[in-house]
Amino acid sequence: MEVKKVLNKIFYALARKLIGSITHVATREPFVALTFDDGPHPEFTPHILYILEQYKALATFFMLGKNAGRHQELVKQVWQGGHAIGNHSWDHLSFDLISRSQRRSQIHACEKAIAPYGKKLFRPPYGNQTIHSSLDAFLLGYKIVSWSVVAQDWLGHDANWMVEYLIPQIKPGSIILFHDNLNDFLEKRYFDRKETIKAVDSLLKELHKNFRFVTVPELLLRGRPQRKLWKIKADVNFLNQLKS
Repeated sequence: MEVKKVLNKIFYALARKLIGSITHVATREPFVALTFDDGPHPEFTPHILYILEQYKALATFFMLGKNAGRHQELVKQVWQGGHAIGNHSWDHLSFDLISRSQRRSQIHACEKAIAPYGKKLFRPPYGNQTIHSSLDAFLLGYKIVSWSVVAQDWLGHDANWMVEYLIPQIKPGSIILFHDNLNDFLEKRYFDRKETIKAVDSLLKELHKNFRFVTVPELLLRGRPQRKLWKIKADVNFLNQLKS
């Protein structure tokens, strides 16, 4: 029995190291990573880029292949701004609900759309992830990046609420999740990113003197990446409520 426990412990430690999702970085240096999902969007993403430039902040954009394919110049603009571009699948299907071949096709299609600017970073849609889907991304050469701090900007909160909610949670090594676009939403009014844009502006105004906002690849060099076997099953009832 003791041998079995030891073997299980070794197995999970190895699995976490190889296919675990990076949630944050253990560091004492004041570096954090802003990340944006579901873009690019021709109206909202340029506003985000302008704000980032004003505060000399860098970010990581986890793009959907279908949007990147439509807005190639915007993809290039993000890259030219010094930001990192990651893979968020082709069209935001839950990786818990599709086959292995579909998962691989989703990643490959997005990779092609964001080329030649994309990094080998993958964020699963909705955060839905299983051991098998994690392994698929790993075998395609990707590091899986999740988050440690969430703006909840898909729920219609105003900018002040988001900033007050986020600031107490942010610490060195945090990976912060925003959306510069929403692929789908519970209510149509939530799609508008104006409050998110205001929140990013206010957050950077408040914190830029105390923290350096860097890309995920740079953050990973600033400390020890913390990984978790990120197993989140799809909430089918929630997904059925979404509109696009």
